[in-house]
Amino acid sequence: MKILLVQPPQFGKPGFNKIAFVEPLGLEMVAGALLPRHEVRIQDMRVDDRLEAAIADFRPDAIGISCSFTIDVYRTRRIAKTCRNSGVPFIFVGGLHASLNPPDFEDTSIDCVVVGEGESGSRDLIAALESGIDLHQVPGLVLNTAEGQVFTGQRERTKDLDELPSPARELVSGKGRGRYFFNFWKPLATLETARGCPHRCNFCSVWTFFQGRCTTKSPERVADELSRLSERYVLITDDNFLLSVKRAARIAEIIRERGIAKTYSFQARSDTIVKHPEIISQWREIGLHHVFIGFESLDEEELKAVNKKNTVQTNEEALRIVHEQDISVTSAFIVNPGYGHKEFSRLREYIARHQISVPQFTVLTPLPGTDLFREIESKILTKNYEMYDFLHSVLPTRLEPREFYQEFASLYGSAYINSGVLKRRALPLLRGLATRRLSIGHLRRILHSAREFADGSNYLKPIMDKSAGNTGEAG
Repeated sequence: MKILLVQPPQFGKPGFNKIAFVEPLGLEMVAGALLPRHEVRIQDMRVDDRLEAAIADFRPDAIGISCSFTIDVYRTRRIAKTCRNSGVPFIFVGGLHASLNPPDFEDTSIDCVVVGEGESGSRDLIAALESGIDLHQVPGLVLNTAEGQVFTGQRERTKDLDELPSPARELVSGKGRGRYFFNFWKPLATLETARGCPHRCNFCSVWTFFQGRCTTKSPERVADELSRLSERYVLITDDNFLLSVKRAARIAEIIRERGIAKTYSFQARSDTIVKHPEIISQWREIGLHHVFIGFESLDEEELKAVNKKNTVQTNEEALRIVHEQDISVTSAFIVNPGYGHKEFSRLREYIARHQISVPQFTVLTPLPGTDLFREIESKILTKNYEMYDFLHSVLPTRLEPREFYQEFASLYGSAYINSGVLKRRALPLLRGLATRRLSIGHLRRILHSAREFADGSNYLKPIMDKSAGNTGEAG
């Protein structure tokens, strides 16, 4: 069969897609599971939005659309409608949001939702379509029928990630791959080495999606995938790369033994870093240049409220350990809608005092399907999914909206525009330009993005547009 896999376009001003634009790894992994039995193409609409032309050229038997992010729901449904109007026989949706919230896709343009891991789900679905098997007999699907949605039952999770085929990265090749970046890292590849997280932060949908269980690839499999990457920069996508410190150490050993030369970024919890500072040193020696740590809050009570099970002191100690290795740290903070001027000022001062050069700020957002959503659903002001971008509040704010967003924008302004961060990074930026790893156009894009994040009016405009009669279905 001929299968077209579609990544929805991105939007937003400001938007995190302006500073991190990564390959559609999820679709590449699904494609890897469908090949070589089926003919597969990937249409990344963030790069090329000519969907109808792609359908006319390829004439697929089925189209699968990725909807991992809540803000992509309306776009996913519109894409499905375009596909249906173009005569595509079968249309399915998958991804994190779709799996946790199938009712959002009860639509005549969508035949079913693949719940859970996409590789096995899509493979079984397409095999059934090809053989004419009744889809009610295929576990892990939510079917849209004339009588309503029907769940076909749980599908068993992949127990051994080493058994999965490699991502079909060749389907997004040539100039297309050169578009992907992470801040000033370009060209960029992404790599998944594990799934799930043992922790239960109530704002997080990841552990819910993976049903509270964790699975990992072996160190040998991870090194094999790394050795096939042509890109210098590698962003490890695991939500908790140091899930097993022993495994992470062995991966580093094999990378050194094989002479794999890359520059790495991964995400880790601060308590693991504090308990095992040696792992940061070991990875620094093989190319670790950036670590993402979820600080979340400066307040112990707020950390308890989101079930983080960590402390401010541990966060600060982890920051010291990583900085001592001359590694860049993105410290992520969640801004509570209840913040007033005092709380915003305290956060700005904290960033400056601890010399956090790459902070990230997001607004506390109860994503559908999470514990947090269920806990405070009655307080949510809007179900317009395009507001669930972590940059707008869907909860009542203590300050007037204009004041709240001016304060929120000032966090980015003080951190990136007024602090001289870009000046301190001038030498590596010049090196990147000299070696042509970084273009003038890309540098301008990042600088423009920084200014967008620091302009409070950019956060207000979408809210005013929505309140002027927009139901959320419009782009």
